[in-house]
Amino acid sequence: MRSLTHAHDEGVVVFHIGMTIRKPHRPDLWLPVFAAMPKMIAELSRNKAAAAQGKADDLGFLGAETLFGVKGPWVVQYWRSVEHVYAYARRQDLAHVPAWRAFNAAARKHPEAVGIWHETFVVPPGGIETFYGNGARLGLAAATGTVPAETRGKDAAERLRSMSAART
Repeated sequence: MRSLTHAHDEGVVVFHIGMTIRKPHRPDLWLPVFAAMPKMIAELSRNKAAAAQGKADDLGFLGAETLFGVKGPWVVQYWRSVEHVYAYARRQDLAHVPAWRAFNAAARKHPEAVGIWHETFVVPPGGIETFYGNGARLGLAAATGTVPAETRGKDAAERLRSMSAART
């Protein structure tokens, strides 16, 4: 089996954001909320590519995975820092602020239709251990690339210790 781990040597912010569809029979109330996230992820992905070429300021977005659950969609995002997350959320010239304003206006009219939520995890460099076997590349691996797992250790505990030791 080919074993890989993430290539990113720095800390990361893991930002979960999702929506809970409470009135599935009313897509007119939840579909605009649902449609806003792919636009933001596309904007952030374009910025990441442009920043890598030196054509834009880096917004700090590393990548994202979209999941679908029983209660609604959920996006796991990876960022360089919490300051980058906050800066993006406040930028008037980017997609988040207009989407947030539209959601708030709709939520005031129909508060029972859709719920939104987010969680922010600031993970220091020594607090990350990953494993991707046989070509599985998602999450942090998709966002930052991979290296052979054995470069950091033979098992999860050893990889986590090696990442921790590298930062002390």
